[in-house]
Amino acid sequence: MRNLLFTAVLLGLTSAASAADAPVEVMIVGTFHMSNPGKDLHNVKADDVLSPKRQGEIESVVNNLARFRPTLVAAEWPADIAEQRYAGYAKGTLPPSHNEVVQLGFRLAKQAGLSTVHGIDVDGDFPYDAVEAYAKAHGEETILVDANAQIETFVKRQSDLLARGTVSDVLRYLNDPALIARGNDFYRVTLKVGGGTAQPGADLLTAWYKRNFYICANLVQLAKPGDHVVVFYGSGHSFLLRQCVSEMPGYRLIEANDYLPK
Repeated sequence: MRNLLFTAVLLGLTSAASAADAPVEVMIVGTFHMSNPGKDLHNVKADDVLSPKRQGEIESVVNNLARFRPTLVAAEWPADIAEQRYAGYAKGTLPPSHNEVVQLGFRLAKQAGLSTVHGIDVDGDFPYDAVEAYAKAHGEETILVDANAQIETFVKRQSDLLARGTVSDVLRYLNDPALIARGNDFYRVTLKVGGGTAQPGADLLTAWYKRNFYICANLVQLAKPGDHVVVFYGSGHSFLLRQCVSEMPGYRLIEANDYLPK
């Protein structure tokens, strides 16, 4: 009997240690803005995601993401708003919404039986006007013109994919690791704008980093060992959020395209 009890205690301790050592697995799902808010420098033209066709596509996306067995869903909203609106969504009292947090995040969380959706967004400065003003004053406009042209091509590609394809087609495009690897190019290029003690490009870049690493701080302060976390964020954030997760001890980055339907 003593041997059996000793073995049971050892198994229990081993199990507890294994749980404590289990990595936090995080899937960053870069999204486009489904509600056409028009708040970015460049914006995707999205049609009505509440249409039966798009709802079927979104259902397929969520069903496939659910295979990851999420224990925590986080999204690009402030914490209080996400919590309040998800409570209404779970009760069926939230009005229909085109927003991707509702369409993807809330739907996945409810399907996974989660009691809340965590808003991890943080406001941040985006001092682009200062970069633009310096570039114009110092004959460096072409730096920004070229950088913005590349972003416009990227955004047009999303609009075209959505127009002739599915929601998942766009999401798979946005979550292609090779594409994401170039996702910080615009901000890096702004480092060329400035001189001496006037460094508006560097100010923009560091402000962008600050916001994203505050967002990541919110994430890692929520997660615990063994969690399966799905994060829904505008795709422009993917590069830095993925970097943060990849470099975080005890964390493992999971590729969204391993789960998104083809």
